[in-house]
Amino acid sequence: MAKATEVLIVSPLYIDLPRVKTKAKRVYLNLNSYRNLHYITNNNVKKAYLEAIREQIDGLVIQTPVNITYRVIKPSKRRLDKMNVVAVVSKYLLDALTEVGFWEDDNDEFVKEETIKPTVYDKGNGRIEIIIRSC
Repeated sequence: MAKATEVLIVSPLYIDLPRVKTKAKRVYLNLNSYRNLHYITNNNVKKAYLEAIREQIDGLVIQTPVNITYRVIKPSKRRLDKMNVVAVVSKYLLDALTEVGFWEDDNDEFVKEETIKPTVYDKGNGRIEIIIRSC
């Protein structure tokens, strides 16, 4: 299998955690939610995040080290602090890539640079577009 030099991963802005007796709990992927979550709930969100992007990262082969670029696409015109979103999405993404064996660790040896592009608006279609590019 040839190694790609660039790959696009589309990440959700939130995770819906299923519950037994009530509707799913929606957890937004941002620092405000992250710091207030119980550690067990946070772990469940992290696992659900991996499952949400697994199809895009399973079997992914790209030459390391890499540079990663994030672009937050917001679903409404509300103000958004993109750093609150990117901080958590970056953590979950890099941990997910480590778990599926993409690399042995997400340290500076493998991830050389992370860049955040300006936020854009796409009505009703919020997401984070992540480009992983070989250096």
